[in-house]
Formats: sequence, structure tokens, C-alpha cells
Amino acid sequence: MKKIISLICFCVILSSAVSAQTKAVKQIKLNTPTVQCEMCKKKIETYLNRYDGVLIINVNVKKKETTVKYVTDRINDEEIKAAIANAGYDANEVTANPDSYKKLPVCCKKQEDGGGMKKN
Repeated sequence: MKKIISLICFCVILSSAVSAQTKAVKQIKLNTPTVQCEMCKKKIETYLNRYDGVLIINVNVKKKETTVKYVTDRINDEEIKAAIANAGYDANEVTANPDSYKKLPVCCKKQEDGGGMKKN
């Protein structure tokens, strides 16, 4: 009986410790107007996956939006926007890093730079 009570107490203590360590999670939806194709999507998702605290990334090419779910004590909105800009893409008010943008494949560049989906 003592072992069962001890086990129950241990489980309650462990449960309390785990819930106390739960980190705040936030989701941000960013306008990424320079996303052109699946290559852009893959590049942004791959790049953001390198950051500690990023949990889920979804780039919607058609809507030109990127949704990121992340742990707030490891990364924040501004760092996420800067990371996307460092990958070569605009994110809300943060414009793409010029050097990173130059390295993008032609299909991932803006129409005015000879890339993107051209309209006939």
C-alpha cells in the first residue's frame, strides 16, 4: 500500500512539474508577397526549421502568407520576420536581404526582376 501511495504522490509531483514548465506558444501569420512557387515555400520552411523554438511552418504560395507557430521564450515575431528576410523574401514590413535575394533562383524572384509567374 505504501508503494502505491508513493507512486501516486510521485505522479502528482511529476505532473505539477511538467505543467509548470509548459512554455507559451504563439502563432503569427505574415504577409510574404514575394513567395512565387514551391521552391520558395521549401526554402522558407527549411530555413525557419533551423531556429530554436519554431514548431510549425506553413507557407501558402497562393495566398502569399506564411504562418509560424513558435515558443515565445525562444524566438519572437521580429526574429521570425528577420529570418524570412535573411532567406531572401519579404515578410510584412521587413524587406528581403539584398544579398540573399540575389542568390535566389530566377523563378523565386519578383516579376520586375524577370522571375515569378508571368501573365500572358
